[in-house]
Amino acid sequence: MRASARRRPPRKVAPYVFLAPAILLFAGFMAAPIGYAVYLSFRATKVSGLGLGKGARREVWAGLANYRRSLADPEFVDSVGRVALYGLLLVPVMMGLALLFALLLDSGRARGRGFSRTAIFLPYAVPAVIASLLWGFLYLPDVSPFAHVAGQLALPSPELMSSRYILFAVANIALWGGVGFNMIVLYTSLGAISSDLSEAARLDGAGERQIALRIKVPIIAPSLIMTFVFSLIATLQVFAEPTTLRPLTNNISTTWTPLMKVYRDAFTRDDVYSAAATSVVIALATLVLSFGFLRLVGRRAFGQEARP
Repeated sequence: MRASARRRPPRKVAPYVFLAPAILLFAGFMAAPIGYAVYLSFRATKVSGLGLGKGARREVWAGLANYRRSLADPEFVDSVGRVALYGLLLVPVMMGLALLFALLLDSGRARGRGFSRTAIFLPYAVPAVIASLLWGFLYLPDVSPFAHVAGQLALPSPELMSSRYILFAVANIALWGGVGFNMIVLYTSLGAISSDLSEAARLDGAGERQIALRIKVPIIAPSLIMTFVFSLIATLQVFAEPTTLRPLTNNISTTWTPLMKVYRDAFTRDDVYSAAATSVVIALATLVLSFGFLRLVGRRAFGQEARP
């Protein structure tokens, strides 16, 4: 017994042993790439002579030059403004629909909950690239059923990928995918609310709308905040939808979103230093917006939740 006790690791070490795989994966696949991107953002290539021969190109310290160039780039500024408009259009509609569907499914009068829940969630299970291809075929006037129906009714064909509607077309794809995920999170939170609260409110004469707005929504406020932050982060990182639609229209440039500009700089122009600086700026903006919003509204919501 004494020998086995001596061989047994101390209890204080056990948590770190179990956490070690996750810490190693985070360090190898998250922290190290981020650190390398920050390192590259302060570097640049110095060309000597005609740039030919060994040693003609060498990496040097560039300071904040890459950051100044990225922030002053009109294409980057335009892409940020475009994504801001895209977020203002997408996030409120997506959160509103997700909350509405969750409340309807949670109400006692809802029928066919399982089918409805699956039907709303199913678009989230489709990868963004596949969803973009499917919607691209629906948008193209030559193969679009919308254009066919409009032609049968002698109406003008809707040009859904024109410069006027392209932002709505891209936001529509993200909307169908995001509503299902947010709805599941909110619906799960609603399921944790005790039915006694609703019954007590009904006995006091409250209707279903009053129960939803005055009891259920305030209780699931932390889940609403969490899904809003997830949606905000996804909006700032929009990439797959416009990149997939780009071959189908001339109204999506290679710098339509900030991440598309990073991709173009890194893999088309072979300017990894500028791409690294832009990616660091995007990461910092995402961090500031996410934590700023959580600090603004999270203390009140989570504080209320923590009260006995």
